Amino acid sequence: MSQSSVPGQLTVANLQKAYRHRHFTPQDVIEAIIQRAEHARDRNIWILPPTLERIQPFLDRLAQMKPEDCPLWGIPFAIKDNIEVASWPVTAACPDYAYVPDRHATVVERLIVAGAIPVGKCNLDQFATGLVGTRSPYGDTHNALRPELISGGSSSGSAIAVASGQAVFALGTDTAGSGRVPAALNNLVGYKPAVGAWSSAGVIPACRSIDCVTVFAHELADTQRVDEVVRGVDVQDPYSVHRPLSRGQMPRTFLLPSNALEFYGPYAIAYEEAWNRKKEAILASGVAVKEIDITMLQEAAALLYEGPLVAERWSDLDEYVETHGEAVFPVTKTVLESGKKEAFTASALFKAQHRLAEIRRHTATFLENAVLILPTCGGTWTREQVITNPIETNSKMGLYTNHCNLLDLSAVAIPAGWAEEELPFGITLFARPEEEANIIVASELLLQQEDVITVAVCGLHLRGMPLEPQMTGLGAVFRKESLTAPVYEMYALPTTPAKPGLVRTVTGGSSIEVELWEMPRASFGAFTASIPAPLGIGQVEMIDGRSVSGFVCEAYAAEGAEKISDSGGWRKWIETRVRA
Repeated sequence: MSQSSVPGQLTVANLQKAYRHRHFTPQDVIEAIIQRAEHARDRNIWILPPTLERIQPFLDRLAQMKPEDCPLWGIPFAIKDNIEVASWPVTAACPDYAYVPDRHATVVERLIVAGAIPVGKCNLDQFATGLVGTRSPYGDTHNALRPELISGGSSSGSAIAVASGQAVFALGTDTAGSGRVPAALNNLVGYKPAVGAWSSAGVIPACRSIDCVTVFAHELADTQRVDEVVRGVDVQDPYSVHRPLSRGQMPRTFLLPSNALEFYGPYAIAYEEAWNRKKEAILASGVAVKEIDITMLQEAAALLYEGPLVAERWSDLDEYVETHGEAVFPVTKTVLESGKKEAFTASALFKAQHRLAEIRRHTATFLENAVLILPTCGGTWTREQVITNPIETNSKMGLYTNHCNLLDLSAVAIPAGWAEEELPFGITLFARPEEEANIIVASELLLQQEDVITVAVCGLHLRGMPLEPQMTGLGAVFRKESLTAPVYEMYALPTTPAKPGLVRTVTGGSSIEVELWEMPRASFGAFTASIPAPLGIGQVEMIDGRSVSGFVCEAYAAEGAEKISDSGGWRKWIETRVRA
């Protein structure tokens, strides 16, 4: 009945349930968030941190609002500090640029009307220029899982506020990937609607014609709750477009790149392996898959920052940078000033726009009733590596994101497993704006694959063995070869066909070779029900000390059976018999 009951991971569902059952109140949640923010001050999440004085007026308003009429009643959210909240200073991570707006940005206003509670303003790469989260005079924001790594940018603080339990969702912005890269690096969902679908009124622009407001959350459903509230035309925004979300359906085709992808940074190999595992899972899911050449997308991505289009970023900030250059973060100033190169003439700009129109038309054609899937990032970096080499490292982070808004695509970044421990991997799904709802349906399918149970396989279900199709038919994906702890004996059971029995011993025992597979939780019940006695699924202790679900055998079945533990495993025993 207090803030101590507030869960560490905040979602709309768990807060609304707790409110209904009176486990705690919105006031308790806000007080817990303030405490968490104070404890995490060294992560540089906030520019304007949560305080009760600032938040209390929004809490007081809840008493006049009916929860049943307000879909986000009592739901706390964070705001990137290039988005206006009335009477709260906005800085775009440049203290000298700060001003106090007299009205909310349209998206903020719509969320507050729906009962949501703004809690604070989040750190960002200055003027939303960067994909790394290290370009701020307020400090570089730390990754939520491994603090030595980058958080991703420019919406760095927004993502970490959600990942660290200081908001249910957070608003970011996205010009080249800022609403997607931080999601991938912190195991979140990052939803980027079609350009113009959400109003940008009250947002300090980066590239005004393609900027999007975005949302981070733990659950895909929460991003859709936000979308339902904020989507719609706004006459205050000249780039606002009527883009209603249609009823979603499963795309006819899932598109994967045929090109060899680039992976980078100290975890390049782990990222590439994670991508290959996800591709295997998609192929095993039964959906129609087609490989396509993404060279044109990469060409469009390069145009955003390497060609005359970068002049748009300069056009919104040129006067300020020219007169207040000393107030601008050094690497940010370098990037912004690249927009005034003499080579970026009006003629060059029109040529780039004409080429983009060609690529946009080509992209719209191959994406008809399809969804394109790419890694959100091809790697990551330590914060130290980015600070040492700020331009090249930042550029790599946008390899698979920069094309999106230029080509008028909708996108959602979702978790897609782990590259290694505490190092999440993510993918992004892209669709045409008129088919934006389809990426939600496709994402739900792919997210189900991540709700998996690790299964240790030691016999006929191994790769290349007769029952492997049972694994793949249930959507299971091979993960790696491994060993059990040295506490098991393996027997060749007198069955037809022969199969192994793994029995745990009281004393002695051997390490037995097994394969670790990841099986969708939804398939696990049917899988275990199909296994005949004396075999079954139990907990198998691994060589690294953890326990996973796996094949075990009742001890009585081993009586009189041939002990084959010395062979090391079923596959080696079979090979020995073949040679004999």
